[in-house]
Amino acid sequence: MAEIESDSDAPPGFNAVTFAGIGMVARMLEPHDLANTDDWKSLVARLESWGEVPDPDSIASISTAATNRGLVAKLSANSDWSAEFLPWGSDGRLRARAKAAPKGSRVPLGGYSWQGTDLIIIRPADSTSTDSASEITRALKADEMGTAQEELRNAGTVLGHYHTKAMAARTTPPDASRWNARNQWLEETLHATYIWRAPYSKNQPCTLALGDARLSDVSGDSLKIGRPRLADALRAHTCEFPAMRDLASLVHDLSRIHYSSPTNLELTPLRSALIDGWKTAAPSDWASDEAFYSHRGGMAIWEYEQCLLDVLEATSHQSGAPEPAVTTLAYVKTYQKRMFSNRTFSSLSVMAAFFGIASLVNTFPPTMGEIPLPIACIALSFWLYRVYRRMSPSPERPFTHLGK
Repeated sequence: MAEIESDSDAPPGFNAVTFAGIGMVARMLEPHDLANTDDWKSLVARLESWGEVPDPDSIASISTAATNRGLVAKLSANSDWSAEFLPWGSDGRLRARAKAAPKGSRVPLGGYSWQGTDLIIIRPADSTSTDSASEITRALKADEMGTAQEELRNAGTVLGHYHTKAMAARTTPPDASRWNARNQWLEETLHATYIWRAPYSKNQPCTLALGDARLSDVSGDSLKIGRPRLADALRAHTCEFPAMRDLASLVHDLSRIHYSSPTNLELTPLRSALIDGWKTAAPSDWASDEAFYSHRGGMAIWEYEQCLLDVLEATSHQSGAPEPAVTTLAYVKTYQKRMFSNRTFSSLSVMAAFFGIASLVNTFPPTMGEIPLPIACIALSFWLYRVYRRMSPSPERPFTHLGK
């Protein structure tokens, strides 16, 4: 993407920048240089503060570091603070997530906004020395399956506890039409050679989903409510999402770590531990077999979306093919073909039920000799439907492990 002249307004101390590419536009607000404490005072003077923020006059020193999600400033006052800039803002639900998060979560205590958009979030300096991502990486390199599974099960449980709190704070009906429209935009923008639409389960209602969940956000029993990823600048949210999307994000993050770590451990049991941990703490309906049912999207289509988002970000700054997203997407057609073949059993089930019911209607009232055939057809229909359900791909198995 190339930088073009921006037509957006910016508050004092910020620059409005716009980047454009084929089918993509990203608008950002970037702060001027923060060389000293006076720069910080000038930067926040015209912004609206919320929550708990350090007194600008009490800040003794400031240091900055660039990250792939925006600038981070370390503020030293009576205590140490972390100021995280949000170059492309947020979806407007960051504060609601922080409010709904379980006790002990690492959430923003306050921040600064401009014209209703959060630009900076403030939190105490993170004192955690380790996180789940580093612990799992260490276990993978040492081929310690038990240690890795234990850490993954804990990470899933921590995410599940958040979703239980989120359910009590906000739940709205599924939004299948907007979810499918979002995937359509991603596919068209990336010139994908595949199409995936799903009816989605009613057990995947919208909630205060995190939007992006990483294993590095989990430390012990604590979850960090962080900033949005770059993909949110390239495709702004037009809808809310279910908890299943967060789980898929965490599972996909495991795939990234597994791909980049030299290990002999299989991915399937690791995914299973993470999913099982989430199921133990998440709302029962959201973690039900119906919610995971792949023929209606399940977790699979959300993992597919996570891969598309990785490719979208890589395309925006030409950083090369992101793995394991690209390899995973190469198996999408095989995955879809398998589910399409499974529909043969669904069709046969419908046909058997039709013949059974039609026979009962045509021979009503039936004689004793005419009853066995309709009953046999209905029983066959039920059996075929059960077979069709059992053939739904398991969420524990990666796309690349079909048939193994």
